[in-house]
Amino acid sequence: MTTLQTAQKEKQGAALSSVAAAVGLTTFKIIVGLATGSLGILAEAAHSALDLVAALVTLFAVRFSGKPADQDHLYGHGKIENLSALFETLLLLVTCIWIIYEAVQRLFFRRVEIEVSIWAFLVMLVSIVIDYSRSRILYKAANKHHSQALEADALHFSTDIWSSSVVIFGLLLVKVSEWFPALSFLKQADAIAATAVAGIVIYVSVQLGKRTLFGLLDAAPKGMVEKIQAVVEGQAGVIDCHNIRVRYSGPQIFVDAHILVSPQLSIVEAHDLTEKIEVKIQELIPGADITVHPEPKED
Repeated sequence: MTTLQTAQKEKQGAALSSVAAAVGLTTFKIIVGLATGSLGILAEAAHSALDLVAALVTLFAVRFSGKPADQDHLYGHGKIENLSALFETLLLLVTCIWIIYEAVQRLFFRRVEIEVSIWAFLVMLVSIVIDYSRSRILYKAANKHHSQALEADALHFSTDIWSSSVVIFGLLLVKVSEWFPALSFLKQADAIAATAVAGIVIYVSVQLGKRTLFGLLDAAPKGMVEKIQAVVEGQAGVIDCHNIRVRYSGPQIFVDAHILVSPQLSIVEAHDLTEKIEVKIQELIPGADITVHPEPKED
Protein backbone atom coordinates (compact mmCIF):
# COMPACT_ATOMS: atom_id res chain seq x y z
CA MET A 1 0.00 0.00 0.00
CA THR A 2 1.43 3.41 -1.01
CA THR A 3 1.85 6.37 1.35
CA LEU A 4 -1.04 8.19 -0.38
CA GLN A 5 -3.33 5.18 0.00
CA THR A 6 -2.40 4.84 3.66
CA ALA A 7 -3.16 8.51 4.26
CA GLN A 8 -6.53 8.20 2.53
CA LYS A 9 -7.38 5.13 4.59
CA GLU A 10 -6.50 6.90 7.85
CA LYS A 11 -8.50 10.00 6.89
CA GLN A 12 -11.55 8.00 5.87
CA GLY A 13 -11.32 5.93 9.05
CA ALA A 14 -11.31 9.06 11.20
CA ALA A 15 -14.23 10.55 9.24
CA LEU A 16 -16.25 7.31 9.46
CA SER A 17 -15.75 7.08 13.22
CA SER A 18 -17.08 10.64 13.61
CA VAL A 19 -20.20 9.66 11.64
CA ALA A 20 -20.82 6.73 14.01
CA ALA A 21 -20.30 8.95 17.07
CA ALA A 22 -22.66 11.64 15.69
CA VAL A 23 -25.40 9.06 15.05
CA GLY A 24 -25.21 7.76 18.62
CA LEU A 25 -25.09 11.19 20.25
CA THR A 26 -27.92 12.64 18.16
CA THR A 27 -30.25 9.74 18.95
CA PHE A 28 -29.45 9.81 22.66
CA LYS A 29 -29.93 13.58 22.97
CA ILE A 30 -33.23 13.61 21.06
CA ILE A 31 -34.72 10.90 23.29
CA VAL A 32 -33.63 12.56 26.54
CA GLY A 33 -34.45 16.08 25.30
CA LEU A 34 -38.02 15.12 24.38
CA ALA A 35 -38.46 13.21 27.64
CA THR A 36 -37.28 16.12 29.81
CA GLY A 37 -38.45 19.07 27.70
CA SER A 38 -35.02 20.70 28.04
CA LEU A 39 -34.34 23.25 25.31
CA GLY A 40 -30.65 23.06 26.14
CA ILE A 41 -30.56 19.32 25.41
CA LEU A 42 -32.77 19.70 22.32
CA ALA A 43 -30.46 22.47 21.12
CA GLU A 44 -27.57 20.10 21.63
CA ALA A 45 -29.50 17.39 19.74
CA ALA A 46 -30.02 19.77 16.82
CA HIS A 47 -26.35 20.66 16.96
CA SER A 48 -25.39 16.97 16.95
CA ALA A 49 -27.81 16.29 14.07
CA LEU A 50 -26.09 18.91 11.97
CA ASP A 51 -22.77 17.50 13.13
CA LEU A 52 -23.96 14.21 11.66
CA VAL A 53 -24.70 15.86 8.33
CA ALA A 54 -21.34 17.63 8.50
CA ALA A 55 -19.59 14.34 9.33
CA LEU A 56 -21.21 12.70 6.30
CA VAL A 57 -20.09 15.60 4.11
CA THR A 58 -16.59 15.29 5.58
CA LEU A 59 -16.53 11.58 4.82
CA PHE A 60 -17.52 12.34 1.22
CA ALA A 61 -14.92 15.12 1.00
CA VAL A 62 -11.93 13.11 2.26
CA ARG A 63 -12.93 10.18 0.07
CA PHE A 64 -12.99 12.18 -3.17
CA SER A 65 -10.44 14.91 -2.43
CA GLY A 66 -7.66 12.33 -2.58
CA LYS A 67 -8.35 11.46 -6.20
CA PRO A 68 -5.29 12.22 -8.36
CA ALA A 69 -5.19 15.11 -10.81
CA ASP A 70 -6.72 14.53 -14.22
CA GLN A 71 -7.17 16.47 -17.46
CA ASP A 72 -10.15 18.39 -16.05
CA HIS A 73 -8.68 19.00 -12.58
CA LEU A 74 -4.99 19.75 -13.07
CA TYR A 75 -4.48 20.68 -9.41
CA GLY A 76 -6.32 17.63 -8.11
CA HIS A 77 -9.60 17.52 -6.20
CA GLY A 78 -8.45 19.02 -2.89
CA LYS A 79 -10.87 21.97 -3.07
CA ILE A 80 -13.65 19.52 -2.19
CA GLU A 81 -12.36 19.70 1.38
CA ASN A 82 -12.60 23.50 1.38
CA LEU A 83 -16.17 23.33 0.10
CA SER A 84 -16.99 20.74 2.75
CA ALA A 85 -15.73 23.07 5.50
CA LEU A 86 -17.77 25.97 4.06
CA PHE A 87 -20.91 23.80 4.02
CA GLU A 88 -20.33 22.85 7.66
CA THR A 89 -20.01 26.53 8.57
CA LEU A 90 -23.37 27.33 6.97
CA LEU A 91 -24.99 24.43 8.81
CA LEU A 92 -23.70 25.71 12.13
CA LEU A 93 -25.08 29.20 11.45
CA VAL A 94 -28.52 27.78 10.60
CA THR A 95 -28.47 25.90 13.92
CA CYS A 96 -27.66 29.10 15.79
CA ILE A 97 -30.60 30.96 14.25
CA TRP A 98 -33.04 28.27 15.39
CA ILE A 99 -31.58 28.02 18.90
CA ILE A 100 -31.66 31.78 19.49
CA TYR A 101 -35.22 32.06 18.16
CA GLU A 102 -36.49 29.26 20.39
CA ALA A 103 -34.64 30.64 23.42
CA VAL A 104 -36.21 34.09 22.96
CA GLN A 105 -39.64 32.47 22.69
CA ARG A 106 -39.16 30.62 25.97
CA LEU A 107 -37.65 33.59 27.79
CA PHE A 108 -40.32 36.14 26.86
CA PHE A 109 -43.38 34.58 25.20
CA ARG A 110 -43.87 30.93 26.14
CA ARG A 111 -43.37 28.95 29.34
CA VAL A 112 -42.12 25.38 29.18
CA GLU A 113 -41.69 23.15 32.21
CA ILE A 114 -38.47 21.18 32.27
CA GLU A 115 -38.05 17.85 34.00
CA VAL A 116 -34.46 17.65 35.20
CA SER A 117 -33.60 14.00 35.75
CA ILE A 118 -30.45 11.94 36.07
CA TRP A 119 -30.82 11.10 32.37
CA ALA A 120 -30.47 14.76 31.42
CA PHE A 121 -27.09 14.96 33.14
CA LEU A 122 -26.04 11.51 31.94
CA VAL A 123 -26.59 12.26 28.26
CA MET A 124 -24.52 15.44 28.48
CA LEU A 125 -21.68 13.75 30.37
CA VAL A 126 -21.60 10.90 27.84
CA SER A 127 -21.61 13.52 25.09
CA ILE A 128 -18.58 15.29 26.59
CA VAL A 129 -16.60 12.04 26.84
CA ILE A 130 -17.38 11.03 23.24
CA ASP A 131 -16.80 14.54 21.89
CA TYR A 132 -13.42 14.75 23.62
CA SER A 133 -12.34 11.38 22.23
CA ARG A 134 -13.53 12.17 18.69
CA SER A 135 -12.02 15.65 18.58
CA ARG A 136 -8.59 14.34 19.62
CA ILE A 137 -8.63 11.63 16.95
CA LEU A 138 -9.84 14.02 14.26
CA TYR A 139 -7.36 16.76 15.18
CA LYS A 140 -4.53 14.23 15.11
CA ALA A 141 -5.54 13.03 11.64
CA ALA A 142 -6.14 16.61 10.42
CA ASN A 143 -2.69 17.77 11.55
CA LYS A 144 -0.97 14.69 10.18
CA HIS A 145 -2.56 14.91 6.74
CA HIS A 146 -3.19 18.71 6.58
CA SER A 147 -6.91 18.10 6.05
CA GLN A 148 -9.18 21.14 6.42
CA ALA A 149 -12.28 18.94 6.23
CA LEU A 150 -11.14 16.82 9.19
CA GLU A 151 -10.10 19.96 11.06
CA ALA A 152 -13.60 21.39 10.59
CA ASP A 153 -15.13 18.16 11.85
CA ALA A 154 -12.81 18.17 14.87
CA LEU A 155 -13.82 21.76 15.54
CA HIS A 156 -17.46 20.68 15.64
CA PHE A 157 -16.78 18.03 18.26
CA SER A 158 -14.54 20.24 20.39
CA THR A 159 -17.22 22.96 20.32
CA ASP A 160 -19.73 20.41 21.57
CA ILE A 161 -17.60 19.87 24.69
CA TRP A 162 -17.98 23.49 25.73
CA SER A 163 -21.63 23.76 24.75
CA SER A 164 -22.49 20.55 26.63
CA SER A 165 -20.77 21.96 29.72
CA VAL A 166 -22.91 25.09 29.43
CA VAL A 167 -26.07 23.00 29.18
CA ILE A 168 -25.13 21.01 32.31
CA PHE A 169 -24.64 24.29 34.17
CA GLY A 170 -28.07 25.47 33.02
CA LEU A 171 -29.73 22.24 34.14
CA LEU A 172 -28.05 22.52 37.55
CA LEU A 173 -29.51 26.01 38.00
CA VAL A 174 -32.96 24.73 37.05
CA LYS A 175 -32.58 22.02 39.69
CA VAL A 176 -31.55 24.63 42.26
CA SER A 177 -34.74 26.57 41.50
CA GLU A 178 -36.73 23.42 42.37
CA TRP A 179 -34.96 23.06 45.71
CA PHE A 180 -35.28 26.75 46.58
CA PRO A 181 -38.59 28.25 45.35
CA ALA A 182 -37.33 31.76 46.13
CA LEU A 183 -34.90 31.29 43.25
CA SER A 184 -37.62 30.39 40.74
CA PHE A 185 -36.11 32.82 38.19
CA LEU A 186 -33.34 30.26 37.68
CA LYS A 187 -35.82 28.15 35.67
CA GLN A 188 -34.93 30.39 32.77
CA ALA A 189 -31.34 29.20 32.99
CA ASP A 190 -31.94 26.42 30.46
CA ALA A 191 -32.99 28.86 27.73
CA ILE A 192 -30.11 31.16 28.64
CA ALA A 193 -27.72 28.21 28.45
CA ALA A 194 -29.10 27.40 24.99
CA THR A 195 -28.38 30.98 23.92
CA ALA A 196 -24.84 30.62 25.25
CA VAL A 197 -24.49 27.46 23.14
CA ALA A 198 -25.52 29.46 20.09
CA GLY A 199 -22.99 32.16 20.95
CA ILE A 200 -20.18 29.61 21.18
CA VAL A 201 -21.19 28.04 17.88
CA ILE A 202 -21.40 31.43 16.13
CA TYR A 203 -17.89 32.34 17.28
CA VAL A 204 -16.45 29.03 16.09
CA SER A 205 -18.37 29.26 12.81
CA VAL A 206 -16.91 32.68 12.04
CA GLN A 207 -13.37 31.44 12.67
CA LEU A 208 -13.94 28.34 10.56
CA GLY A 209 -15.60 30.39 7.83
CA LYS A 210 -12.62 32.73 7.57
CA ARG A 211 -10.15 29.88 7.09
CA THR A 212 -12.45 28.22 4.58
CA LEU A 213 -12.82 31.37 2.48
CA PHE A 214 -9.07 31.97 2.60
CA GLY A 215 -8.58 28.46 1.22
CA LEU A 216 -11.16 28.92 -1.52
CA LEU A 217 -9.66 32.29 -2.48
CA ASP A 218 -6.14 30.81 -2.65
CA ALA A 219 -4.82 33.02 0.14
CA ALA A 220 -1.17 32.25 0.89
CA PRO A 221 -0.32 31.15 4.45
CA LYS A 222 0.89 34.12 6.46
CA GLY A 223 4.66 34.58 6.23
CA MET A 224 5.13 31.60 3.90
CA VAL A 225 6.22 33.64 0.84
CA GLU A 226 8.92 35.41 2.86
CA LYS A 227 10.23 32.11 4.24
CA ILE A 228 10.42 30.55 0.78
CA GLN A 229 12.20 33.61 -0.63
CA ALA A 230 14.77 33.52 2.17
CA VAL A 231 15.44 29.80 1.66
CA VAL A 232 15.75 30.08 -2.13
CA GLU A 233 17.93 33.20 -2.17
CA GLY A 234 20.22 31.50 0.36
CA GLN A 235 21.25 28.91 -2.24
CA ALA A 236 24.52 29.38 -4.10
CA GLY A 237 23.90 30.37 -7.71
CA VAL A 238 20.57 32.13 -7.08
CA ILE A 239 20.77 35.85 -7.78
CA ASP A 240 17.14 36.65 -7.04
CA CYS A 241 13.83 34.91 -6.28
CA HIS A 242 10.54 36.49 -7.34
CA ASN A 243 6.99 35.76 -8.50
CA ILE A 244 6.49 33.32 -5.63
CA ARG A 245 2.99 31.87 -5.56
CA VAL A 246 1.62 29.63 -2.84
CA ARG A 247 -1.85 28.08 -2.76
CA TYR A 248 -3.65 25.28 -0.99
CA SER A 249 -5.97 22.81 -2.68
CA GLY A 250 -7.42 20.93 0.26
CA PRO A 251 -4.47 19.31 2.07
CA GLN A 252 -2.09 19.78 -0.87
CA ILE A 253 0.04 22.92 -1.10
CA PHE A 254 1.44 24.17 -4.42
CA VAL A 255 4.49 26.43 -4.71
CA ASP A 256 5.66 28.26 -7.84
CA ALA A 257 8.83 30.40 -7.88
CA HIS A 258 10.98 32.18 -10.46
CA ILE A 259 14.71 32.55 -9.94
CA LEU A 260 17.36 34.64 -11.67
CA VAL A 261 20.62 32.81 -12.41
CA SER A 262 23.79 33.56 -14.32
CA PRO A 263 23.33 33.31 -18.11
CA GLN A 264 26.59 31.36 -18.16
CA LEU A 265 24.94 28.32 -16.52
CA SER A 266 24.29 25.35 -18.76
CA ILE A 267 20.84 23.79 -18.96
CA VAL A 268 22.08 20.86 -16.88
CA GLU A 269 23.52 23.16 -14.20
CA ALA A 270 20.31 25.21 -14.07
CA HIS A 271 18.27 22.02 -13.75
CA ASP A 272 20.48 20.73 -10.93
CA LEU A 273 20.08 24.06 -9.13
CA THR A 274 16.27 23.92 -9.36
CA GLU A 275 16.32 20.40 -7.92
CA LYS A 276 18.43 21.56 -4.97
CA ILE A 277 15.96 24.41 -4.41
CA GLU A 278 13.01 22.00 -4.49
CA VAL A 279 14.69 19.85 -1.83
CA LYS A 280 15.17 22.91 0.40
CA ILE A 281 11.55 24.00 -0.02
CA GLN A 282 10.43 20.43 0.73
CA GLU A 283 12.32 20.66 4.01
CA LEU A 284 10.38 23.83 4.77
CA ILE A 285 7.00 22.54 3.48
CA PRO A 286 6.95 18.72 3.44
CA GLY A 287 4.79 17.24 0.70
CA ALA A 288 4.55 20.46 -1.32
CA ASP A 289 4.14 20.33 -5.10
CA ILE A 290 6.94 22.65 -6.27
CA THR A 291 7.72 24.28 -9.61
CA VAL A 292 10.88 26.38 -9.97
CA HIS A 293 11.41 28.40 -13.17
CA PRO A 294 15.00 29.58 -13.81
CA GLU A 295 15.60 32.77 -15.83
CA PRO A 296 18.94 34.19 -17.04
CA LYS A 297 19.84 37.52 -15.48
CA GLU A 298 20.13 40.24 -18.14
CA ASP A 299 23.23 42.44 -18.23
